[in-house]
This record gives sequence, structure tokens and C-alpha cells, in this order.
Amino acid sequence: MTVILLALAGGVGAAVRFMVDGLIRQRVKTAFPWGTMLINVTGSFALGFLAGLVMRGHAPGSLFLILGTGFLGGYTTFSTASLETIRLIQSGKTGLALINGLGSMAASVISAAAGVGISLLLP
Repeated sequence: MTVILLALAGGVGAAVRFMVDGLIRQRVKTAFPWGTMLINVTGSFALGFLAGLVMRGHAPGSLFLILGTGFLGGYTTFSTASLETIRLIQSGKTGLALINGLGSMAASVISAAAGVGISLLLP
């Protein structure tokens, strides 16, 4: 049953990513992939927060599997961020590529750490 829920959650996460990225692309007309950046940073925060809840025993490990591996695994996308960085390089936007490649990773790690930290502050 867990595998079925994990697969369903992953599909929902991917659909939400598709919608969020589409909305951002409609509103922000730029070469920089803001949608993917926002998705990865918010997904990293949510995964960190969820991990912190599980570490403290406030949420079961099965919830982490379904929401963390499933939904957030489908929602976030390291591979798309990597490809967008390559596309920026190919189009001569090396500065934006560096910001995207390094900035996305740094912001996502900081966001995950913030999620864990905030969850550990809860009673």
C-alpha cells in the first residue's frame, strides 16, 4: 500500500510542479528559470521541515516516505535545474548559468537546513 501511495503522491507532486512553473513562466518573462528555482527551494524547505518532524517523533516515517520521497520527490527537480543551467551556457548567459547552478544548490541546502531548524523549534 505504501508503494501505491508513494507513486500517487509523486504524480501529484509532478503535476503541482508543472502548474507552479507554468504560472511563474507566464508572469515572469526572463531567461532565468525562476520557476525551477522557487520549486527546488520551497521543496527543500518542506523536506527539511518534514525530516525534522520525523527526527523528533512528531510524524511517522511512513509519512516521510509518502510526502518526502513521493510528493516532494515529484515536486522538486534537480535534473531540470541542471539542464536549464546548460541551456543558459549554450545561449551565452554564463553569469546567469553560474547563478542558477550554484545559487540554486546553495539556496536549496540553506532552505532545507532552515526547514529542519524551524521544525526543531516546535514543542
